[in-house]
Amino acid sequence: MSDMSVGQNGQTARCVSVTLVGMSQTPNDPAGTTHQFQNFANQAQPQKSGPNVGLLVGIAAAVAVVVIIVVAVMVI
Repeated sequence: MSDMSVGQNGQTARCVSVTLVGMSQTPNDPAGTTHQFQNFANQAQPQKSGPNVGLLVGIAAAVAVVVIIVVAVMVI
């Protein structure tokens, strides 16, 4: 917003008002607080219980392929 006014000697003076928008006083951390992060970091990873099924299936498939190859070679 600007206003024009005339001074004593006939010169025009211009008045300008400016509004400054500052940052908020409390920072907004989108990742949470340090305390929340420390609690997350201190949590232990859950231990797996029981056998790894994928590994057992892979070993069984490899053994089956070797048995099939040995039988095929013995028959020929």
